[in-house]
Amino acid sequence: MLLDGVSVGVVMTGSHCTVGAVFPALKILKNEGALITVVLSYTINYTDNRFQTVEELKTRIAEISDLGIITSITDAEPIGPQKLFDVVVVAPCTGNTLAKMANSIIDTPALMAIKAQLRNQRPVVVALSTNDGLGLNAKNLGYLLNAKNVYFVPFRQDDPVNKSTSLIADMDKMLDTVIWALQGKQLQPVLLGPVDNVG
Repeated sequence: MLLDGVSVGVVMTGSHCTVGAVFPALKILKNEGALITVVLSYTINYTDNRFQTVEELKTRIAEISDLGIITSITDAEPIGPQKLFDVVVVAPCTGNTLAKMANSIIDTPALMAIKAQLRNQRPVVVALSTNDGLGLNAKNLGYLLNAKNVYFVPFRQDDPVNKSTSLIADMDKMLDTVIWALQGKQLQPVLLGPVDNVG
Protein backbone atom coordinates (compact mmCIF):
# COMPACT_ATOMS: atom_id res chain seq x y z
CA MET A 1 0.00 0.00 0.00
CA LEU A 2 1.29 3.42 -0.97
CA LEU A 3 0.38 5.17 2.31
CA ASP A 4 0.71 2.30 4.76
CA GLY A 5 0.72 3.78 8.26
CA VAL A 6 0.88 7.40 7.06
CA SER A 7 -1.04 9.68 9.41
CA VAL A 8 -3.26 12.06 7.43
CA GLY A 9 -5.14 15.00 8.90
CA VAL A 10 -8.04 15.88 6.62
CA VAL A 11 -9.20 19.47 7.08
CA MET A 12 -12.69 20.09 5.68
CA THR A 13 -13.95 23.63 5.15
CA GLY A 14 -17.26 25.08 4.04
CA SER A 15 -17.43 24.54 0.31
CA HIS A 16 -20.55 22.45 0.86
CA CYS A 17 -21.10 21.78 -2.84
CA THR A 18 -17.68 20.12 -3.15
CA VAL A 19 -17.68 17.92 -0.06
CA GLY A 20 -19.33 15.04 -1.90
CA ALA A 21 -16.49 14.92 -4.42
CA VAL A 22 -13.90 14.77 -1.63
CA PHE A 23 -15.06 11.51 -0.06
CA PRO A 24 -14.14 9.17 -2.96
CA ALA A 25 -10.62 10.64 -2.93
CA LEU A 26 -10.36 10.15 0.83
CA LYS A 27 -11.50 6.54 0.51
CA ILE A 28 -8.64 5.98 -1.92
CA LEU A 29 -6.20 7.36 0.67
CA LYS A 30 -7.68 5.05 3.29
CA ASN A 31 -7.53 2.05 0.96
CA GLU A 32 -3.84 2.81 0.44
CA GLY A 33 -3.25 2.47 4.18
CA ALA A 34 -3.60 6.06 5.41
CA LEU A 35 -4.70 6.62 9.01
CA ILE A 36 -7.20 9.47 8.79
CA THR A 37 -8.29 12.06 11.33
CA VAL A 38 -10.78 14.72 10.22
CA VAL A 39 -10.70 18.37 11.32
CA LEU A 40 -13.80 20.48 10.65
CA SER A 41 -14.07 24.23 10.26
CA TYR A 42 -16.84 25.83 12.29
CA THR A 43 -18.90 26.42 9.15
CA ILE A 44 -18.96 22.81 8.08
CA ASN A 45 -19.37 21.53 11.64
CA TYR A 46 -22.50 23.57 12.37
CA THR A 47 -24.25 24.25 9.05
CA ASP A 48 -26.94 22.06 7.55
CA ASN A 49 -27.30 22.80 3.84
CA ARG A 50 -28.98 21.56 0.68
CA PHE A 51 -26.16 19.08 0.03
CA GLN A 52 -26.11 17.38 3.43
CA THR A 53 -26.98 17.85 7.07
CA VAL A 54 -24.20 17.94 9.64
CA GLU A 55 -25.42 14.56 10.92
CA GLU A 56 -25.18 13.05 7.43
CA LEU A 57 -21.71 14.52 6.98
CA LYS A 58 -20.45 13.06 10.25
CA THR A 59 -21.89 9.65 9.35
CA ARG A 60 -19.85 9.72 6.14
CA ILE A 61 -16.76 10.89 8.02
CA ALA A 62 -17.08 7.97 10.44
CA GLU A 63 -16.65 5.61 7.49
CA ILE A 64 -13.19 6.96 6.64
CA SER A 65 -11.86 8.38 9.91
CA ASP A 66 -9.72 6.14 12.10
CA LEU A 67 -9.08 8.61 14.88
CA GLY A 68 -12.25 10.67 15.18
CA ILE A 69 -13.15 14.28 14.43
CA ILE A 70 -11.53 17.47 15.73
CA THR A 71 -14.03 20.33 16.04
CA SER A 72 -12.38 22.92 18.28
CA ILE A 73 -9.28 25.10 18.19
CA THR A 74 -8.25 23.68 21.57
CA ASP A 75 -8.37 20.11 20.27
CA ALA A 76 -6.48 21.07 17.10
CA GLU A 77 -3.63 22.81 18.93
CA PRO A 78 -1.79 19.59 19.98
CA ILE A 79 -1.29 18.68 16.30
CA GLY A 80 1.86 20.80 16.47
CA PRO A 81 3.62 19.79 19.67
CA GLN A 82 2.57 16.14 19.39
CA LYS A 83 3.45 15.96 15.67
CA LEU A 84 0.22 14.09 15.00
CA PHE A 85 0.20 14.10 11.19
CA ASP A 86 2.65 13.21 8.47
CA VAL A 87 0.56 15.25 6.02
CA VAL A 88 -2.48 17.51 6.26
CA VAL A 89 -4.93 17.61 3.35
CA VAL A 90 -7.25 20.63 3.16
CA ALA A 91 -10.20 19.40 1.11
CA PRO A 92 -12.20 21.25 0.14
CA CYS A 93 -10.30 24.50 0.74
CA THR A 94 -12.49 27.58 0.46
CA GLY A 95 -11.28 30.99 -0.61
CA ASN A 96 -11.85 32.17 2.95
CA THR A 97 -9.51 29.51 4.33
CA LEU A 98 -6.99 30.17 1.54
CA ALA A 99 -6.90 33.88 2.38
CA LYS A 100 -6.52 33.24 6.09
CA MET A 101 -3.72 30.73 5.48
CA ALA A 102 -1.82 33.30 3.43
CA ASN A 103 -2.24 35.93 6.12
CA SER A 104 -1.67 33.80 9.23
CA ILE A 105 -5.20 34.20 10.62
CA ILE A 106 -6.01 31.34 12.98
CA ASP A 107 -9.67 31.52 14.01
CA THR A 108 -11.06 28.04 13.30
CA PRO A 109 -10.00 24.45 14.09
CA ALA A 110 -9.18 24.06 10.39
CA LEU A 111 -6.70 26.93 10.41
CA MET A 112 -5.17 25.84 13.71
CA ALA A 113 -4.54 22.39 12.22
CA ILE A 114 -2.85 23.95 9.19
CA LYS A 115 -0.74 26.26 11.33
CA ALA A 116 0.26 23.40 13.64
CA GLN A 117 1.35 21.26 10.69
CA LEU A 118 3.38 24.04 9.09
CA ARG A 119 5.03 24.78 12.42
CA ASN A 120 6.53 21.29 12.18
CA GLN A 121 7.68 21.96 8.60
CA ARG A 122 5.50 19.11 7.40
CA PRO A 123 3.43 19.10 4.20
CA VAL A 124 0.03 20.69 3.77
CA VAL A 125 -1.85 19.68 0.62
CA VAL A 126 -4.53 22.13 -0.57
CA ALA A 127 -7.51 21.06 -2.71
CA LEU A 128 -9.10 24.30 -3.85
CA SER A 129 -12.81 24.99 -4.19
CA THR A 130 -13.32 28.72 -4.47
CA ASN A 131 -15.25 31.16 -6.64
CA ASP A 132 -12.59 33.85 -6.30
CA GLY A 133 -9.33 32.00 -6.92
CA LEU A 134 -8.62 34.21 -9.93
CA GLY A 135 -10.32 37.23 -8.36
CA LEU A 136 -9.33 39.02 -5.16
CA ASN A 137 -7.91 35.76 -3.82
CA ALA A 138 -5.43 35.39 -6.69
CA LYS A 139 -2.74 37.20 -4.69
CA ASN A 140 -3.16 34.72 -1.83
CA LEU A 141 -3.04 31.79 -4.23
CA GLY A 142 0.15 33.15 -5.77
CA TYR A 143 1.72 33.55 -2.35
CA LEU A 144 0.85 30.02 -1.25
CA LEU A 145 1.98 28.45 -4.52
CA ASN A 146 5.45 29.63 -3.51
CA ALA A 147 5.17 28.90 0.21
CA LYS A 148 7.38 26.25 1.78
CA ASN A 149 5.66 22.96 2.62
CA VAL A 150 2.39 23.92 0.88
CA TYR A 151 1.38 21.80 -2.11
CA PHE A 152 -1.69 21.98 -4.34
CA VAL A 153 -3.86 19.27 -5.78
CA PRO A 154 -3.81 20.28 -9.47
CA PHE A 155 -6.68 22.62 -10.25
CA ARG A 156 -8.55 24.27 -13.11
CA GLN A 157 -11.28 26.78 -13.87
CA ASP A 158 -14.47 24.80 -13.44
CA ASP A 159 -16.70 27.13 -15.49
CA PRO A 160 -14.59 29.72 -17.36
CA VAL A 161 -17.52 31.29 -19.19
CA ASN A 162 -19.99 31.75 -16.35
CA LYS A 163 -17.61 31.87 -13.36
CA SER A 164 -14.31 33.10 -14.74
CA THR A 165 -12.59 33.47 -11.35
CA SER A 166 -13.70 30.09 -9.96
CA LEU A 167 -11.15 27.30 -9.36
CA ILE A 168 -11.63 23.66 -8.42
CA ALA A 169 -9.09 20.94 -7.61
CA ASP A 170 -9.15 17.66 -9.52
CA MET A 171 -9.88 15.34 -6.59
CA ASP A 172 -8.79 12.32 -8.68
CA LYS A 173 -5.24 13.64 -8.31
CA MET A 174 -5.30 13.81 -4.51
CA LEU A 175 -3.43 10.54 -3.89
CA ASP A 176 -0.61 11.40 -6.28
CA THR A 177 -0.35 14.90 -4.81
CA VAL A 178 -0.04 13.51 -1.29
CA ILE A 179 2.63 11.01 -2.35
CA TRP A 180 4.66 13.75 -4.04
CA ALA A 181 4.17 16.17 -1.13
CA LEU A 182 5.54 13.59 1.30
CA GLN A 183 8.70 13.72 -0.83
CA GLY A 184 8.75 17.52 -0.74
CA LYS A 185 7.63 17.90 -4.36
CA GLN A 186 4.69 19.53 -6.13
CA LEU A 187 2.79 17.27 -8.53
CA GLN A 188 2.82 18.80 -12.01
CA PRO A 189 1.18 20.24 -13.92
CA VAL A 190 -0.52 22.12 -11.11
CA LEU A 191 -2.61 24.22 -13.51
CA LEU A 192 -4.92 22.07 -15.61
CA GLY A 193 -6.75 22.84 -18.82
CA PRO A 194 -10.54 22.92 -19.08
CA VAL A 195 -12.56 19.73 -18.91
CA ASP A 196 -13.49 18.48 -22.38
CA ASN A 197 -17.28 18.38 -22.28
CA VAL A 198 -17.66 17.50 -25.96
CA GLY A 199 -19.52 14.26 -26.67
